[in-house]
Formats: sequence, structure tokens, C-alpha cells
Amino acid sequence: MLKVTLTFILFPKMTLAKKCTVLYFKFTKKYIVLDKTTKAYQIAQEKMLEQDAFSQWLGIEIIAIGQGATTLQLTIRADMTNGFGIAHGGIAYALADSALAFASNAHGRHSVSVDTSIAHLQVAKVGDTLQAVTEEESLSHKMGVYRVVIRNQKQEKIAVFKGIVYRSSQEWQV
Repeated sequence: MLKVTLTFILFPKMTLAKKCTVLYFKFTKKYIVLDKTTKAYQIAQEKMLEQDAFSQWLGIEIIAIGQGATTLQLTIRADMTNGFGIAHGGIAYALADSALAFASNAHGRHSVSVDTSIAHLQVAKVGDTLQAVTEEESLSHKMGVYRVVIRNQKQEKIAVFKGIVYRSSQEWQV
């Protein structure tokens, strides 16, 4: 993934240039423009994160969001560790699950996971900052397939998560 920040006029309803982040995903060869004024951000922040006590407890922050793509971040705390003194695997899973939810719902339709899996590649420790980047691999009228890669502050790959969502016909009201 290539991340570039540009200032430009791109959106038909925008009258002033805005600073936006543009992500390029090599796998799907797609560019995604991320702008915090979009409906995607409103859905993720106002409708989902603010109503999600668990994600709030995790300390999840929305770094970037667009339709089908998100970047979320959290920092591992002592109360997130297991008996080995490392981050409980459920923490990485929960971060990835939230990233999947925000990315898939950002299209404006209620979407819920129907199948998920995670591969834990390295341990995370207290003080590590984990960042989950979601990429939409496939989207149809009723289903979406997503891949979430979690890296630490050293850009080491911690986990890879795959999720499939069912897309209902119910629209988010923002």
C-alpha cells in the first residue's frame, strides 16, 4: 500500500480544495480517497464507534476511512495481556474485527460478518502500537470480502485477518 497526502479538488460537491489522504492498494489496483467529512467517517465514528463500548475500552482510534478501507490504531496496555505477559490474541482479533466492520459499513449499508479468521504472526507487548489496515478484496450486492493486516510501530506484521460480510439492504441514516 502506498500512502500519499495531497491537496486537490476532486469531489463534485466540494467548492474548496481539501487536504485528503489517497491510498493505493497494489493487490486490487485501486485508489481510495479518504476524507473525514465523508459519510464513511460519519458512519464509523458517530454510528459505530461512539456506540461500541468494547472498541472504546480497547482505545481504538480511526486514523483513516473510506468506502471499503480503514486504518485503525490502538496501544497495548497491561490489562490486555495474557498469562505469558504478551497481548492476548483476542486484542488483535478485536482490532481487526472493528476494522472490518468500519470498512464494510462505510459503503452506507448495514453489514455484518459471517466468516472471519486470523493468523497471528508475532507477539505484541505492552506499549506496542498496533495499526490495522483494511482492504476490500471483493464486493457484490450481498457479500464483501476483506483483508486486514495488523502491524506494530516498527512496521512488523503482527497478524493477518480475513473477513466476509453479509450486506443487508438497510441503509445507515447519517
